[in-house]
Amino acid sequence: MKLSTLIFVVFVLTFAQQANAQDKWQIADEATLRLKPTAFSQLPKNIVLSLQKRSCTVPQTFGNSTPHNVIRGQIARRGQFDWAILCSRNRVSSILVFWNGSTKLVAEIARSDDKDYLQTIDDTGNIGFSRAIDVVGKSHIFAHYREYGGRKPSPD
Repeated sequence: MKLSTLIFVVFVLTFAQQANAQDKWQIADEATLRLKPTAFSQLPKNIVLSLQKRSCTVPQTFGNSTPHNVIRGQIARRGQFDWAILCSRNRVSSILVFWNGSTKLVAEIARSDDKDYLQTIDDTGNIGFSRAIDVVGKSHIFAHYREYGGRKPSPD
């Protein structure tokens, strides 16, 4: 076999392996479980309707069979209960915050391709989605403030 032919064969095989690896990640992105807003019985009807109008689905992380990535908490201030939902549209997600449960006051933050949150999840090379939002307590917030800095959180 001539050297130029051998180099060409190695190039083709390498390219094919890279294409297969890329296909594997794309397939994993497309296979990520994304639930309809109606799967979350705790969500108020006005928020479900708003999410449906926005064509939102809620992506689910690997290894957690309980529907998640929808939270209710006192995000803006004590005594005001806000909803935060990880909304995926066309495999791009962002966190929607419905301040005080209003569909008129909605913030959209942290927009990112869902594929950016894929990772290998075991020794066999299986791939899973890992982006999650959750409610945390005051001690967690202060620990992260001490570790990373930023604006000092309110003691309340």
